[in-house]
Amino acid sequence: MIKITFPDNSVKEFESGITPLQIAESISPRLAQEVLAATVNGQEWDLTRPVNEDAAIKLFKWDDPEGKHAFWHSSAHLLAEALQELYPGIKFGIGPAVENGFYYDVDPGDATITAADFPTIEAKMLELAGHKDPIVRKEISKADALDMFGKRGEEYKVELISELEDGTITTYTQGAFTDLCRGPHLPNTGLIKAVKITSLAGAYWRGDEKRKQLVRVYGISFPKKKMLDEYLVLLEEAKKRDHRKIGKEMELFAFSPNVGPGLPLWLPRGTRLRDRLEAMLRKVQKRFGYLQVITPHIGNKMLYVTSGHYAKYGKDSFQPIHTPEEGEEYLLKPMNCPHHCEIYKVSPRSYKDLPLRFAEFGTVYRYEQSGELHGLTRVRCFTQDDAHIFCRPDQLKEEFLKVMDIIFIIFKALKFDNFEAQISLRDPVHREKYIGSDENWEKAERAIVEACEEKGLKARVEYGEAAFYGPKLDFMVKDALGRRWQLGTIQVDYNLPERFELEYTGSDNQKHRPVMIHRAPFGSMERFVAVLIEHTGGKFPLWLTPDQVAVLPISAKFNDYAQQVASQLAEKDIRAIVDDRNEKIGRKIRDNEMKRIPYLLIVGEKEAENGEVSVRKQGEGDKGSMKIATFAANLNAEVEELLKEW
Repeated sequence: MIKITFPDNSVKEFESGITPLQIAESISPRLAQEVLAATVNGQEWDLTRPVNEDAAIKLFKWDDPEGKHAFWHSSAHLLAEALQELYPGIKFGIGPAVENGFYYDVDPGDATITAADFPTIEAKMLELAGHKDPIVRKEISKADALDMFGKRGEEYKVELISELEDGTITTYTQGAFTDLCRGPHLPNTGLIKAVKITSLAGAYWRGDEKRKQLVRVYGISFPKKKMLDEYLVLLEEAKKRDHRKIGKEMELFAFSPNVGPGLPLWLPRGTRLRDRLEAMLRKVQKRFGYLQVITPHIGNKMLYVTSGHYAKYGKDSFQPIHTPEEGEEYLLKPMNCPHHCEIYKVSPRSYKDLPLRFAEFGTVYRYEQSGELHGLTRVRCFTQDDAHIFCRPDQLKEEFLKVMDIIFIIFKALKFDNFEAQISLRDPVHREKYIGSDENWEKAERAIVEACEEKGLKARVEYGEAAFYGPKLDFMVKDALGRRWQLGTIQVDYNLPERFELEYTGSDNQKHRPVMIHRAPFGSMERFVAVLIEHTGGKFPLWLTPDQVAVLPISAKFNDYAQQVASQLAEKDIRAIVDDRNEKIGRKIRDNEMKRIPYLLIVGEKEAENGEVSVRKQGEGDKGSMKIATFAANLNAEVEELLKEW
């Protein structure tokens, strides 16, 4: 008999060799029908894989991320099985689950896969799922794996296998398809009831632009047809809210092939939006004692060698910049933190000087592959709302809690009411991926956990998701469509202070090492604006929107009065533009509503005679005529009410 411990700490005895699925059946038949995945002692585990010793077990259903992951990972294998039947000779790269569905990278050889093939692929997947084939896990030797996939001509799989250690290789088979995979997977394909192939993309093998470009087939699947139908409705709404489409309509940002892919150009309206976001954070940071700094866009290569960023991210950085001085190499700045460490070192520091909080809207550069670029969410040049706090170890938790307060203020002000937190810790097995001592890591991890407990913040713990230099607390916001976006982050770092030999003189007159906190409530200005656009559909809060008012003269003879209205509003700190184009008033209204301008003021003969404006509010229509001063007072009162919240 073995003892199984459940998440509520209850313990039950079962016969050795019982599977998680059988354990679920012993609890309730309904749970057995709904369970999709399990962990045993924190390790991902197939539902049909035996448990032979005392263990802590967790069972996951569709609503759990682990459940969706197993479901979509199995669906990727089902996609590959369908492609194998439809395209004889096709070769397979990798096929993981992603946040919303799955993909498989394939080399179709002489065949071509297009969007016109999606219905055929979907039909084949559902046909195969209907067989309800068991998904069978098997452990094999490296030699056998190389032999099996080599005979099948699977060159990409052979390359992956050659890099694995012997004795750690598993395959999964369903029907006539066998894949190299760690798992876990569903018990059988019959649980997959609805599928949709969503898109195609190019993807270089192993992310190397010098290697062959494969076809990446994206899809999503569900345990019920109704769920797919609901998802497709959501997808249509997401298309309407696409930040690239709205950004163009609102004239916020643009991209130019002459400047280069992934390098956004902020247009005047977008710049005004960014400026207001930055001003908001500067105001909040001032309350919390931050000091603004500015650092160069480049740095000596040795700066990033010292920090460890070059070893970790060198291949993702732009090529070194060579100067006329022989042997001198610079990099476009991939991170702000090494520069802030050097600012700390400018002067001797005492324990009385700490904490020091350096903040910068610092632009950094990272070379993302062209196939990974996407609007403002994946770019090669972005501005972080970065700050680094240098504090004594006894100040760490208090400073961490204050950073959490700042993030909560930001989320409240921008109506991100629905968010989740994740504590990202080291991978307990592969410790070699991280720099720094175990002792410092344990202290840093404990500080984050205790801070969350003190705030009453329920946070998921994810092992293996820490930065290479320290653990972190990440915030995932849910937008108006329920999609999750990773935004704010706080990281504790004992390692960079050591690498840069940062010191302060303690009350004992001895030298001590400060602790460093990295934090970025927005994450990056580009990504945050993209998420904000999609969350609001471009209808920003009145205090934030680039243009609060558009004044629309009904004909050219009222242009002067329209300009007078805009001038009077400007005196009241209201951002107003005049649309004096030679267009009909209906066209002006439509165009400015497309730009999501909250208030439209129509002016004609009656308004000019009475010193009034006819008011239209976005989404609410006609609000009647009123004096300019009355409108200005009402608008400013509305803004004040919004600002009171933070």
